[in-house]
Amino acid sequence: MVNFGNDWDEVLKGEFDKKYYQDLRQFLKQEYSSHRIYPPMHDIFNAQRATPYSNVKAVILGQDPYHGPGQAHGMCFSVKRGVKPPPSLVNIFKELYDDLGIDPPPHGELTGWAKSGVLLLNTVLTVREGSPNSHKDRGWEIYTDRVIELVNQKDTPVVFLLWGANARSKARMITNPKHLILTAAHPSPFSANNGWFGCRHFSKTNDFLVHNGIEPIDWDLNDK
Repeated sequence: MVNFGNDWDEVLKGEFDKKYYQDLRQFLKQEYSSHRIYPPMHDIFNAQRATPYSNVKAVILGQDPYHGPGQAHGMCFSVKRGVKPPPSLVNIFKELYDDLGIDPPPHGELTGWAKSGVLLLNTVLTVREGSPNSHKDRGWEIYTDRVIELVNQKDTPVVFLLWGANARSKARMITNPKHLILTAAHPSPFSANNGWFGCRHFSKTNDFLVHNGIEPIDWDLNDK
């Protein structure tokens, strides 16, 4: 079934046997066999493979994967090397520069953030080509809500970065007083000027982690 190769295997033990996931799995089998679906099947769970449960220091919540060819690879907002960064990601890099003075990298792959402790989780993990939200309400939200609940249960402080209305709707699930919730507008060009630019979430995340004796996130993706 699903194998992460890290402590998520134990933390999520039994989750993939539940009826909702079995139903979702059957739906995905049909979708992958009859349509072009992103990301590729073996990349669906890359966010959790790259960031073990015990390593999670921050969570960035996206909506569903990019629906263009070659973009999605299982981490929210991230695209594979060699793929032009989409506008939202360009705006993320602009804010990162304004906040911490880190130059935009020559690629849009965020694996370096994942390895530094950022869980790059979409709320829906698959999508049909050219059809955003096409896999909405098929069961993924049950699964990713469970992931959020499990991170909320961590004893170590975690920063939840909730960008846009869809992500902010998950704030109600983050009840552990040890954690920090940061909210902002979505970095999309349609909303970035309404509260994304100037949010300074990258420095705020690291200030919180350092204050709690946790090594900060390495946000610099250059040469990584």
